[in-house]
Amino acid sequence: MDFDKLGLRQGQRVLDLGCGAGRHAFEMYRRGARVVAFDEDAAELENVATMFGAMRAEGEVPTGAEASTLTGDALALPFPDESFDHVVASEILEHIPEDEKAVHELTRVVKPGGRVVVTVPNRFPERICWALSDAYHEVEGGHVRIYRIEELFARLRKAGLRPVHRHYAHALHAPYWWLKCAVGVDREDHPLTKLYHRMLVWDLMRRPWLTRAAEELLDPVIGKSLVVYLHKPGVGVG
Repeated sequence: MDFDKLGLRQGQRVLDLGCGAGRHAFEMYRRGARVVAFDEDAAELENVATMFGAMRAEGEVPTGAEASTLTGDALALPFPDESFDHVVASEILEHIPEDEKAVHELTRVVKPGGRVVVTVPNRFPERICWALSDAYHEVEGGHVRIYRIEELFARLRKAGLRPVHRHYAHALHAPYWWLKCAVGVDREDHPLTKLYHRMLVWDLMRRPWLTRAAEELLDPVIGKSLVVYLHKPGVGVG
């Protein structure tokens, strides 16, 4: 996601809903936000909390930034109405059978004038994954649907959010998952997937112009994720 499009400012309170390993939470903390990393996986949150502590110890966060973790259910968020300036829900809705309830909850806890960012798997590359492997999605906690963009927007608008921008991301990751699905999603030793994974790590660490340019060109075609930025109507966030 593009944190500039989120409109994040220092001191704002932000919920990373279904934070997973914490990638977005870490960046928002680094930018001076007061972050709540929320997930149902308590073990994952222990790792996130450890990283928050390491970031503080290394002086990677500005004065006033705060970070905490909380375990819970996305269908019953333990926060009062209008508790957060912004909410991020990245790669979570496709896992939830009652996704409309989750969307209602995240809308409830964001302040009027606040921004929400939702990301889900992009339909085209996701359909290829499903066609190549049942094990990719027919697992506990796996993906339960492939969104059409109109369907996703209808759910978000019904909850009271207004889309303002969208784009696609992680095109270079799509072929990696196609390979994983083709050779077996649980296989960690296949030479093709190991080699491709090494390339992705290299790209993440070095960000060379060649792969950055390739991904920018390919994102609209095979971007692994659809990223939607939304606004909750009302008085602007201060």
